[in-house]
Amino acid sequence: MSIKVLFFASLRDTLGRASDEVDTANISTVADVWEAVARGEAMPSNLLMAINQDYVKADANVQDNDEVAFFPPVTGG
Repeated sequence: MSIKVLFFASLRDTLGRASDEVDTANISTVADVWEAVARGEAMPSNLLMAINQDYVKADANVQDNDEVAFFPPVTGG
């Protein structure tokens, strides 16, 4: 059982990959997903996250076969 994880923009550069996959064992929230894939990087306080293309908070529950996306906030100019 697994969760697909996507990284966008500067997170893709920081983490060195655009996507990952994590086993659902010991994973219950989006924050748990970040811990499993971030390789020691602290979760940025202004991080945006989504489950199956719906914005969520870090304490949102995840399930098998979900797609979790992490991306920095969008700024305009």
